[in-house]
Amino acid sequence: MTALDLNSPVAVVGTGTMGQGIAQVALIAGHPVRLYDAAPGRAQTAADAIGARLDRLVEKERLAGADRDAARARLLPAQSLADLADCTLVIEAVLERLDVKQELFRELEGIVGEDCLLASNTSSLSVTAIGGALENPGRFVGLHFFNPAPLLPLVEVVSGFASDVTSATRAYETARAWGKTPVACADTPGFIVNRIARPFYAEALAVYEAQGADPATIDAVLRECGGFKMGAFELTDLIGQDVNESVTHSVWQSFFQDVRFTPSLAQRRLVEAGRLGRKSGQGWYDYSDGNGAAERDEPHTAEKSRPPAHVVVEGDLGPASELLALIREAGIPVREEDEDHGTRLVLPSGGQLALADGQTSVEFRDVVYFDLALDYRRATRIALSASQDTSPQTLAEATGLFQALGKNVSVIGDVPGMIVARTVARIVDLAHDAVAKGVATEEDIDTAMRLGVNYPLGPFEWSRRLGRNWAYALLDDLHLRDPSGRYAPSLALYRHAYASDKREGNTS
Repeated sequence: MTALDLNSPVAVVGTGTMGQGIAQVALIAGHPVRLYDAAPGRAQTAADAIGARLDRLVEKERLAGADRDAARARLLPAQSLADLADCTLVIEAVLERLDVKQELFRELEGIVGEDCLLASNTSSLSVTAIGGALENPGRFVGLHFFNPAPLLPLVEVVSGFASDVTSATRAYETARAWGKTPVACADTPGFIVNRIARPFYAEALAVYEAQGADPATIDAVLRECGGFKMGAFELTDLIGQDVNESVTHSVWQSFFQDVRFTPSLAQRRLVEAGRLGRKSGQGWYDYSDGNGAAERDEPHTAEKSRPPAHVVVEGDLGPASELLALIREAGIPVREEDEDHGTRLVLPSGGQLALADGQTSVEFRDVVYFDLALDYRRATRIALSASQDTSPQTLAEATGLFQALGKNVSVIGDVPGMIVARTVARIVDLAHDAVAKGVATEEDIDTAMRLGVNYPLGPFEWSRRLGRNWAYALLDDLHLRDPSGRYAPSLALYRHAYASDKREGNTS
């Protein structure tokens, strides 16, 4: 099944931001485009807005003037749904209400031809449920674009329970012909991106609710240590706290209130207070200056400490093994000892420094944990976690060590799994679970998370880099300390880790 012919008209119903963006994508690709909105005059207003954006593309030399003129000639506001009768694809981008979408498609089904592909841009509703209102649900699919649609390349092509393979394939190939990067997924709550991205927000909020760190520090650690483009608090301010919480709540409810997707009470209170982020002038940060810039507290950064005179390495540091080269380059002597019982750095005070593993500092004598980094050489900040029983000398030596490597150091509370480590582990777990349940392939999930939410690595890329057992071991330790089920590793992740152990001859 090939993409739609460029001569075939495409319709977009709903002319808000997403509708206009999708219409612009189809228009630039070369299709005649019909715009329809139930509110009188809005289709024409949307057409004018799209025309103005085309003008700006010409000004920026991203579009030839002749192509702009041709595109404008192909754009037609529709006066009624009947004007869409000859379209071969209709994409809906109206209010996120099931009854509204079902009624729209029931009406469209009686207007368009039998070969017309029907699609919804829904981000949170069941594609199966929307299509269930149709006499022929086989021709109905989800086409989930990301905002802003003209700029972001990802499109989730969602097959409902009754969607025909030919319909999904035609939608997939059409999105690709429009210059997008489509990924195929089954109809599951949140599809790929909004399902697997939940821990990025949830774990930051959990650390905050546990008084482990403030929003500015958590965001700084996610960016400067974890390699994420934005921290969770600044990103939810950009998205809108009400929008982000609504998606979280929808996924949670759709999974029958699965504890892994439980919404945050702290975010609920923020929404109730009307602090919705940039659009309201106040969210986790203050945007009241009117230019969209955030007024925020500085992240916690430790005072300068002296580096340790030497360190002793016991065992294999695993994902943090590149630290050894950095320590040596900083002129700090390193002695390696082959130990079977631990993977840690021993400081001159006798205290220990260990990579976050889901345990807490208070359980051990004089242990400081450090967080997972995307790249320890390039990271500009490292988080350390200590308990009230940790020796001040040990914490000072740990702080001085990372400062000697050129890193800012943020000391957070005794939070098991810290910030980056627990976030990445949960993302990896949900990704494995999604593949095991037939939601999407590993390749499509990695593509979706890199392009849809700009993650530095896809979950499976991360999993391969960290080792097959890393995420399972961390979550298993977290689950022992929080037996609510939130951190219980999925059966898919267990199988993944156990299969690795069996290949290595370890069946204990």
